[in-house]
Amino acid sequence: MSDGTLPQIGIRLSGAIDPRRCIELAQSADAAGLASVWFAENPFQRGVFATAGACATATERVRIGIGVINPYSRHPALIAMEAAALDELAGGRVLLGVGSGIGTAVRGMGFSYDRPVTAVREAVAIIRAMLSGENATYHGRVFSTDGARLGLRPRRPELPIYTAASGEPALRACGEIADGLIVSNLTPARSTERMAAIVAEAAAKAGRAMPRVVQYVPCVSAVDGAAARDAVKSILGDMLTAFWPADGDWPKSKETLVADSGIARHDFTVALGRLRRGEDAAAVLDDRFVDAFAIAGTTDECLRQAMRYRAAGADELALTFAAAQTAESVAYFGRLSA
Repeated sequence: MSDGTLPQIGIRLSGAIDPRRCIELAQSADAAGLASVWFAENPFQRGVFATAGACATATERVRIGIGVINPYSRHPALIAMEAAALDELAGGRVLLGVGSGIGTAVRGMGFSYDRPVTAVREAVAIIRAMLSGENATYHGRVFSTDGARLGLRPRRPELPIYTAASGEPALRACGEIADGLIVSNLTPARSTERMAAIVAEAAAKAGRAMPRVVQYVPCVSAVDGAAARDAVKSILGDMLTAFWPADGDWPKSKETLVADSGIARHDFTVALGRLRRGEDAAAVLDDRFVDAFAIAGTTDECLRQAMRYRAAGADELALTFAAAQTAESVAYFGRLSA
């Protein structure tokens, strides 16, 4: 669309999906004219660089986003190596996303998680220096390098680096150091608007342009809008049980997301408990969860909801589609993006 009310559309893939299926979906996105394919890496699933590389060689124009990897699993120097090689393979189409990761998983690998925002700041500084062809000597509180230098000439010294953020310190860091913000799934549009404002303020104070905002959102579109809303609840249920703290001691960022969703904390907690006991998501999650955390309904309803995220500040949506309708959805949103 040319009026700017619809964000660019990409698709979100992850290490939970078979690599060959990812290649098929990336090719579909490329052919349909979608903007991007983003690969989310979660601990103890498939690493995403191999799959992203395969998708880069199987496509021609779609951007290849890594979103996100954490600097604990891979030292920042290794991230620079991987990103430079992938961008070379992709012909300069790579977007690199860095985040602190899931605290419980990082601790499970034996790392301290005391300074996650500092870890991201330091990682970005080291990665940028190495991608610029410099001898990266950096002595930080979390990561250090001593004369680390890539043994190749990076295709793009200015390769865009995005950071994932939800809490205010991480959002301010994004505005100060990053080229883009990655907003995770389970983030209401009201939260996106608030986050974008914090990033914009920090960027302005640092004399930098506003970073682009990419938001991950689960999406189901169908002729039967009610059926689509029921179907997306299964995706939401899986995300809530996988990525929300199991106890009631939520970090401030999670508390804020719930407040922005308009769902009472008690209702949210009850729903989480029922999901973890194995109850069906379609029975547990009412339409408040769909309205807050997903795009679902008829094609016209999905279009209006996508515009709502654009109004909140999202430049691009990376959509997680239900497996049964992925090809159809990719083609549909490709037509909208044309």
